[in-house]
Amino acid sequence: MAAVWQQVLAVDARYNAYRTPAHPQFRTQYIRRRSQLLRENAKAGYDPQLRRQYLKLRSQLLAQRYGPLSEQSSFRAHSNSIRSSRTTLDRMEDLEEEPRSQGSRGHRRSVSRGSYQLQAQMNRVAQEERAPGSLVPTPLAEASRAMAGDTTLSENYAFAGMYHIFDQHVDQAVPKVQFANDDKHLLACCSLDGTISVCQLVPTPPAVLQTLRGHNGPVSDFAWSLSNDIIVSTSLDGSMCIWNTHDGRCIRQIADPDSAQMLCCTFQPINNNLTVVGNSKHNIHGVNISTGKKVKGGSSKLTGRVLSLSFDSAGRILWAGDDRGSIFSFLFDMATGKLTKAKRLVVSEGSAITSISARSWISREARDPSLLVNACINKLLLYRDGQ
Repeated sequence: MAAVWQQVLAVDARYNAYRTPAHPQFRTQYIRRRSQLLRENAKAGYDPQLRRQYLKLRSQLLAQRYGPLSEQSSFRAHSNSIRSSRTTLDRMEDLEEEPRSQGSRGHRRSVSRGSYQLQAQMNRVAQEERAPGSLVPTPLAEASRAMAGDTTLSENYAFAGMYHIFDQHVDQAVPKVQFANDDKHLLACCSLDGTISVCQLVPTPPAVLQTLRGHNGPVSDFAWSLSNDIIVSTSLDGSMCIWNTHDGRCIRQIADPDSAQMLCCTFQPINNNLTVVGNSKHNIHGVNISTGKKVKGGSSKLTGRVLSLSFDSAGRILWAGDDRGSIFSFLFDMATGKLTKAKRLVVSEGSAITSISARSWISREARDPSLLVNACINKLLLYRDGQ
């Protein structure tokens, strides 16, 4: 029943010219990603009847969204979509310099609609020779194949302008990726598989420099020190680890003061000997990483699980977001590490605040401190700082 998924792709391709009319390159990326997802579903072995129902519903939804297409307009839209997609695909294949995409003199072969019809006949003849799980060609899918590329997984990952560099965390999600301070060629990412990768982009090819192992549970967050020689990380195993980024060694492991899951962390930007962590028991704590002890007076309680933390550039104001939609601001005493609660802002009741980023100013015209907030309400929010 892989042929049904090919028909679904053909239906999507029929309406593809109506998607993002000002940005045709996105249409190519959409149809490639769609092809990849459908191929994965084709291998899953779902009930054939459910596939047919999905095809019917998909056709109805597209018709409601874009309106019914006449044969002439459908053919024109389909041709335009194929033309724009082939242009993008050609550029990608030129960069790859694959031998199969070049003629005997090294020039690109032009592909006509008649060539695809001939290829469709050849595909049908070779249908029985295809490996199990591969896509079965149908007459409705040939135009889609021209847009989505061949049937290999690697080609469907080859989105225009996007490059797949690292894949060391293949089995678990990566909740955070962050560049090192003032170094655009060094980055780290943490994973729910319990590890952290320190990666180098230049010189090419990109490489994984260190894999930090030591947590017994998923890694929820991490932060670079100012000099990039230390990384602090938090985990659902209830611990915080301090890592040496040069040799991957775990310098110290500190248990959460409340014996709870640790969800986020950040360095105090001026004094990197101090970090602030947030946990699942609604508490934030200041921790001295040299002693491994909680800072006296450096704790406070929020209304929900603490998911995000951010200091201003001077290190005097701390913002914390929880899973109930609130952002709290705190005054931070540089000498003692004491936290004083200032204000609370409810972004959206019950919607988690998953990320906060503070900037001293965004533009020369608007030099007020600002917060960039990611909330689970399908919106990205920008706030002026009023503490």
